[in-house]
Amino acid sequence: MKAFVFPGQGAQYVGMGKNLYEQSPMARELFEKANEVLGFRITGLMFDGTDEDLRQTRVTQPAVFLHSVISALTQDGLPAPDMVAGHSLGEFSALVVAGALSFEDGLRLVHARALAMQKACELQPSTMAAIIGLPAERVEEICRQVTDGVCVPANYNTTEQIVISGSIEAVQQICEQMKAAGAKRALPLKVGGAFHSPLMEPARIELGEAIQATRFQTPKCPIYQNVDARPHTDSDTIKQNLLSQLTSAVRWTQTVQAMTADGATEFLECGPGTVLQGLIKKISPDVSVAGIE
Repeated sequence: MKAFVFPGQGAQYVGMGKNLYEQSPMARELFEKANEVLGFRITGLMFDGTDEDLRQTRVTQPAVFLHSVISALTQDGLPAPDMVAGHSLGEFSALVVAGALSFEDGLRLVHARALAMQKACELQPSTMAAIIGLPAERVEEICRQVTDGVCVPANYNTTEQIVISGSIEAVQQICEQMKAAGAKRALPLKVGGAFHSPLMEPARIELGEAIQATRFQTPKCPIYQNVDARPHTDSDTIKQNLLSQLTSAVRWTQTVQAMTADGATEFLECGPGTVLQGLIKKISPDVSVAGIE
């Protein structure tokens, strides 16, 4: 069975999507439609901008979404997926490719999500860090010991890599405790805020209005969602999980394990970079992994 997976924020790079735009009339049409929907030429920032331009959340999220979705929709001879999943932002890309959201509605929601998250980041200084080499249970236990501030597991990327998220002081303190507990590394990440933590609650409330106002269709195949790593096709459940995702952990390890348990033998990463391919190889080394840009 074939599983399509879609990357999240952090996969962006200058020049992303430019070849698609130049070589495919269908891709060019979709990119121009995106410029119109967003009200600014995001293609200019994607193709010829700077790293700093692309690091802005309001640009990064729609840029990665566009590259991912257009890669999947314009690939000649690409078979339909049997199941889909996306890492954080990538969940919106997965829903469009699975037919649960139109291209335009998916882009509008991603743009609204990006703006809401950027506002939430500005309300309180916050950050994230990658913890390498500690079991998830130990990371969770240490995070529960926080008494001043917020620090929670945010991304279960592999069994050996957990990203934590929270207020700056709390994350810094917890990183030291993780290293003392035997973590191989505790790496601060260059991000704008504490994604997938309780500090994103203002963004969750704001995005909720946009999601409830958007029409969702039943997807053509199950989508395995971040919050519970389970397959879903019910529109109301999908909506609620998209909202919960902002303040909950991305259970990527559990998602890949569930997809392989349900029969996935081939994973195709659609979009910029190869991050998910690397994670999947570590989680399920026996499956076939490839990518399209």
